[in-house]
Amino acid sequence: MGKRLYRILGKLLYVALFVTIQVAALIVMFLFFRDQFAYFYIVCMLLSLGASIHILNNTTSNPAYKIAWLIPILLFPIFGGLLYLLFGKYRMTRKQRAASRAIREQITSIMEPEHAAMEGLGLQVPDAAIQVRYLLRASGSPPSGHTQTEYLPIGETFFAALLRELEKAESFIFLEYFIVEEGTMWNTILEILERKIKQGVEVRLMYDDLGCLLTLPRHYDRQLREKGLQVCVFNPFNSILSPRFNNRDHRKICIIDGKTGFTGGINLADEYINAYAKHGHWKDTGVCLRGSAVWGMTVQYLALWGFASGRVDAFSHYRPTIGWAESIPHDGVVLPYTDLPLDDELVGETAYLNLIHRAKKYVYITTPYLIIDNEMMTSLCTAAKAGIDVRIITPHIPDKKTVFFLTRSYYAPLQKAGVHIYEYTPGFIHAKTMVCDDEYAIVGTINLDYRSLYLHVEDAVWMYRSSAVHDVKKDFLQTQAVSQEMHPEDLGRIGWLKQIWLGILHAFAPLV
Repeated sequence: MGKRLYRILGKLLYVALFVTIQVAALIVMFLFFRDQFAYFYIVCMLLSLGASIHILNNTTSNPAYKIAWLIPILLFPIFGGLLYLLFGKYRMTRKQRAASRAIREQITSIMEPEHAAMEGLGLQVPDAAIQVRYLLRASGSPPSGHTQTEYLPIGETFFAALLRELEKAESFIFLEYFIVEEGTMWNTILEILERKIKQGVEVRLMYDDLGCLLTLPRHYDRQLREKGLQVCVFNPFNSILSPRFNNRDHRKICIIDGKTGFTGGINLADEYINAYAKHGHWKDTGVCLRGSAVWGMTVQYLALWGFASGRVDAFSHYRPTIGWAESIPHDGVVLPYTDLPLDDELVGETAYLNLIHRAKKYVYITTPYLIIDNEMMTSLCTAAKAGIDVRIITPHIPDKKTVFFLTRSYYAPLQKAGVHIYEYTPGFIHAKTMVCDDEYAIVGTINLDYRSLYLHVEDAVWMYRSSAVHDVKKDFLQTQAVSQEMHPEDLGRIGWLKQIWLGILHAFAPLV
């Protein structure tokens, strides 16, 4: 434990050192130009003006996100523009755009024949067909019928199912996680992976560098490569401050032989299986797919791997024999999809909004964070005012106190409209689910906050009339039974100092 902590602290100090050096360089530059302050001031003002014009001209950006950047630029015109250059919206380089185009062309050529499958899925219900067509065009992944869905209502169940399926691997195992941490969960999985590599199974792992900043030692990828794993560290820290560090890989995916796929809110760390109580009882969920829908997940995985690593694979090499899933009975319609922050298409938020807008009876939601934009707020309030039973479960024990304080500030307008909000009193709920009218459900990695909806790489599974839909609803009601419904009086009065702090947080919520 001591050695591990030492290695992690070393990694953190490395990051802090280079950030400090760059900040110090900016201060030195300012001091150097103080004798020519008038010229320096003009340059900075022009930079801030250019940044402001760029922000205002961005027609695809959320208004709240624009305001969050315009405020510091107006308050601190000398440094505001520079801050936006360093931490604002990231644009791909020419090389990245070329790689992205090549990957998209490959996806289109591979997946286009799959699009015809939609006609044979019995999507006569217009509301369902509209949602499928949107996800098909926005993410490129087709709907599938020959797919079994297994909803996994807690981390311990997810872990057991994951180990069971990993043991069955014969061809390849693809893993992609925001957080990987040495401990009971990861070490058990790694033991299986090492054994499978010796059996000739191809094993890949992609993890987010920032997500693993405090959980893995520096150069951990080298250790894994020595064991035979192919490793891609997503968006690694390269010592230079850049807007691209806002864009993290928040997906949690495991694909086995292209036939079985897992996703959900569960990372590969011990708190997710309640091996220890980090914030009380950790409530999280996932879903396991078996069947033709896993091909869509495989393509999404290989696409991001190609973008992040610069190595584009022949996707078809990882496709199971055509027709292998025909023996799997239909279990409704299943469509796994992904949301990328660089294409300005808000797939994750739109998928949620499509469910809310088409609800006839109820919408039940679980999310660890509730920091929403005006469109989501309006949609939830409008649904509740129209008589739809809208319920949301959030944590009672926070993992981030400031974010928890901000989450609670969104309760009042929702409650006033008739939305019922509950807090999971046993601990922290990290599940990201939405279920609607006993017909639709979404399970994935997408939180109801700006970072998930605007900045991160995310994924989820949309399900229509699948057996898992009823399981998601059942789990929600069981979770609600051990949760406390929140009322305005439960939160007490907010003093004027906290109101000021809350106003600041709301202004910068898109950046939190």
